[in-house]
Amino acid sequence: MVKAVVGANWGDEGKGKITDMLAEKADIIVRFQGGANAGHTIVNNYGKFALHTLPSGVFYNHTTSVIGNGVALNIPVFFKEYNEVVSRGVPAPKILISERAQMVMPYHILFDQYEEERLGGKSFGSTKSGIAPFYSDKYAKIGFQVSELFDEEHLKEKLTSVCETKNILLEHLYHKPLLKVDELFAELMEYKKMVEPYVCDVSLYLWNALKEGKEVLLEGQLGSLKDPDHGIYPMVTSSSTLAGYGAVGAGLPPYEIKQIVTVCKAYSSAVGAGAFVSEIFGEEADELRRRGGDGGEFGATTGRPRRMGWFDCVASKYGCRLQGTTDVAFTVLDVLGYLDEIPVCTGYEIDGKVTTDFPTTTLLEKAKPVLETLPGWKCDIRGIKKYEDLPENCRKYVEFVEEHIGFPITMISNGPGRDDIIYRNK
Repeated sequence: MVKAVVGANWGDEGKGKITDMLAEKADIIVRFQGGANAGHTIVNNYGKFALHTLPSGVFYNHTTSVIGNGVALNIPVFFKEYNEVVSRGVPAPKILISERAQMVMPYHILFDQYEEERLGGKSFGSTKSGIAPFYSDKYAKIGFQVSELFDEEHLKEKLTSVCETKNILLEHLYHKPLLKVDELFAELMEYKKMVEPYVCDVSLYLWNALKEGKEVLLEGQLGSLKDPDHGIYPMVTSSSTLAGYGAVGAGLPPYEIKQIVTVCKAYSSAVGAGAFVSEIFGEEADELRRRGGDGGEFGATTGRPRRMGWFDCVASKYGCRLQGTTDVAFTVLDVLGYLDEIPVCTGYEIDGKVTTDFPTTTLLEKAKPVLETLPGWKCDIRGIKKYEDLPENCRKYVEFVEEHIGFPITMISNGPGRDDIIYRNK
């Protein structure tokens, strides 16, 4: 059986914790897209970790963690994460890396930085991790697969050709130092030493695992609104964030995905530029940011303060629909316990008309939130294990959100720990 864990909104929904929890019952955890541009924060018995490319299931020694074909693999970052995890007492995880996964090249990070610098005030708010240049090259067919590290003659020839093109841009557009083929080749040979013990035909491995009855968990990065086809384009990421892409990015038949757990925060947060209808500002935002997350709402990759907002039913309903949600995991509900009243965005007003359907980006930029206010519960709900033991106003908040998004909330997170989960019948 295959399950997927994905995000409904902008991506900062706490997927790491949910994946970590579900990984306990899985045999294989596959990261199927994205790169080191966004992280998952996990709190467990070993401590607090911000993972970027390493799958969130690495803390269970019975699992195998897999890097799928769709991942933007920054090899030094990946192994830095791996070594940090092991250095903190976690048993060395079993790792497999797809021979067809493509590598983030050193110049991808440079081009990301140079382009943001060139755009100035019109930049996309990139994490400068090289993701957009990486995927641009992948689809322009000048990217480098892991398997190419093992054919040195071919590799050097291709590097020479690619550097010719890149150097024209570096010289004439960005006015930056040129790339040197020999230096790049030497660096890639170091990458080869790192990955060689872990490289395999991942799609074949997964196919055989499913035939043996193994349980596979697919882990995505970011959320529906950052998808390049269905999100708030152009303020999106560069690979599909949808569960449907999990089959492609992992190399599995799509019919094998039986459960899609879509993660939503009990409020909204986002990193980077782009429309954010329910956003709040000033002291109100600062207070929620300070209390939120697992020690404050700050980007796991950049440390940037996250933009804050009230729960957005319009965006969440849209995001869950696109993901094909079977279960909603509602996270950080405990954070809202300080509020007397809790606003919820239930509609968008655009040009004088109210809609509950998520619009295209040009209309989204004009949207104003339609807010309904619910009474708060004014107490700490951490430690509660049964849904019926939650305060009445807390249960009413969950049920209000569930009714407006139209998808069942079956898991509720009320604390940062692995066991701070309330399971709820559909």
